[in-house]
Amino acid sequence: MTLASSVIVPYAAYLRVYEPLGAFPEPERTHWAAYAKREELPGVQDELRRSLADLLPVPPVPVPVHESADAFVAVVDGVTCVCPWRTRLRGWLALEELPERLPGPLLDAALPPVVRRQAASDYEQWLERNPDARPWIRSATWHVPVRWFVLFADEERECTKGDDGLILRYRTPMVQARRRVARGLKVLKEALGEGPLIDGLVDVGRWLEEFHPRSLVELDYGGLVHVVPAGQLEDDRSAADVAEGLAALRDGDGERAGSAYERLTDRWSEIRGRQNAS
Repeated sequence: MTLASSVIVPYAAYLRVYEPLGAFPEPERTHWAAYAKREELPGVQDELRRSLADLLPVPPVPVPVHESADAFVAVVDGVTCVCPWRTRLRGWLALEELPERLPGPLLDAALPPVVRRQAASDYEQWLERNPDARPWIRSATWHVPVRWFVLFADEERECTKGDDGLILRYRTPMVQARRRVARGLKVLKEALGEGPLIDGLVDVGRWLEEFHPRSLVELDYGGLVHVVPAGQLEDDRSAADVAEGLAALRDGDGERAGSAYERLTDRWSEIRGRQNAS
């Protein structure tokens, strides 16, 4: 077993969009149609292990040399939908965020400046050829952003045991996700006026508009299921808390909204606190 294949999943959650095959231009549509018919398809752990493998060389490879030809596949009401990994694009985007997450000396030790400069130059040239590129997957480490829960309802929550272990996810049609974003923004703007939650939700809404209206939106707790005790996962109703908080704000009930927000912050502050303890 290689080091990459034996690494426990990082504590990250994912927001994914699965688009119907008809949303892709040729020849990509033909590629994904054939790909979806394979008997064995790679899963979340396979994607993770491949990305980790690039970090083993010295110096590390922060962005894959070639774009991935893999995707996650879901069948929605008989329609095949795919979520391309686009690991190269996501690597560039993650690299841009690193200076905000890591102290300078630690960042330089993990990824030398010369490596980051070359990656930034490659990304700039790639963007010139692909100005409309966007990722089908967003990720967040050690937490699930509150704004992501706005897209889902509690009854869309799924907690199952899969080949890769416990899976906790929400899935909803794109039309529902967009509708909830619009309603949530209306409530928040009327109640709060402005703030980081509103800005974040606006950003998510704009991202969703990039995709086909018959897409599927998925929130996957990913590696977070390995750091949260099973009992807490069973009791986690974050989407319901967000929905209750928004309903309370709409009704002008500040006390009830505050209680829902407190449940959320207490839950996720405890989880994020384990990052420094690990």
